[in-house]
Amino acid sequence: MNALAMDAVLIDGLSPLYRLALAYAPGPAKPAWLSFLSLDTRLAGLLRQARDPVLAQIRLAWWRERLEQAPCDRPRGEPLLARFADWPDGGSALSPLVDGWEALLGDPPLPLAALESFAQGRAAGISALAACMGLADPAPDLARSWAMADLACHLGDPREQALALKGLADCPAPAGLPRALRPLLVLQRVSTRAARKGGAAHLTTPAALFTAMRAGLLGC
Repeated sequence: MNALAMDAVLIDGLSPLYRLALAYAPGPAKPAWLSFLSLDTRLAGLLRQARDPVLAQIRLAWWRERLEQAPCDRPRGEPLLARFADWPDGGSALSPLVDGWEALLGDPPLPLAALESFAQGRAAGISALAACMGLADPAPDLARSWAMADLACHLGDPREQALALKGLADCPAPAGLPRALRPLLVLQRVSTRAARKGGAAHLTTPAALFTAMRAGLLGC
């Protein structure tokens, strides 16, 4: 499969919100964003599809170990994994993203500490993405805010949703946020609005699209 075909397959696997956010990435930043969003989607799917938490943990461990492995020693046959070979240190800085998803494997209701661990892991993943694009990471609070808002939209236990919502706070766009990180602002703005409006159903409304356009075009 050539690179363009692989990109098309990965884009098709993204959620509507992820595809919308990707659309606001400048051309040179799109491959890195596509890789990151695809990995995040794959990890989420491991939790969603595994009936046995132990099985999900094993599969998450596989991704962690492969990311921490030298690219030349990694197994072939996983196109998504191969995309991280050119990242700094082969994408090993994405391991905390795997840890973050693993923190959600406990029995409900998950404690606030587990939700915070997830948010910190996703923020670390955004830091790795920024480094891949040659940027300092000016937006850890924005990344954490997106992670917590996204949780609030998708958690099934009302007690967990309440904790995630409690952890939400207004997060102004960092001054000088690079355009290459504009998709993060789209994700955070749309997810936060949806969480406060009632959940995932509000991620794809016309108002959500307007929120995404404002964040993606104006950076606010």
